[in-house]
Amino acid sequence: MEDLVVNQDLTIPARELSWTAVASGGPGGQNVNKVATKVQLRWDLPSSAALPEWARLRLLSLAGRRVDADGCVMITSASTRSQDRNLELARERLADLVREALARPKRRRPTRPSRAAKRRRLEDKRRLSQKKAGRRGGREHD
Repeated sequence: MEDLVVNQDLTIPARELSWTAVASGGPGGQNVNKVATKVQLRWDLPSSAALPEWARLRLLSLAGRRVDADGCVMITSASTRSQDRNLELARERLADLVREALARPKRRRPTRPSRAAKRRRLEDKRRLSQKKAGRRGGREHD
């Protein structure tokens, strides 16, 4: 396996990646017991020096259930009937996940509604209240 190029600044060395092929789930016809096309790509994240610490922590939170007890990231692909193509897809998914972890989210700047926005909101509430009050006419009893 070759190194995984994530972007121009980051490449995951091939020695940190390993993959296994397993039998896919579901019906498979004649090849069900002969061909293992589902691919599990594993990246040993705890021993990796490819990512800075802040990106590693962000990746762990983004990966969610794809991280095992050892801290390794596991990507699976079974969308095609070709083992090679599934490996390519798993590598692309891992690269996409790492790219997403490297993109720092913008800090949210807290804002307040303007005076005019508050006034409009209160006017709308008053208008709606009056409309509903107009529907509540008193009933006359016979």
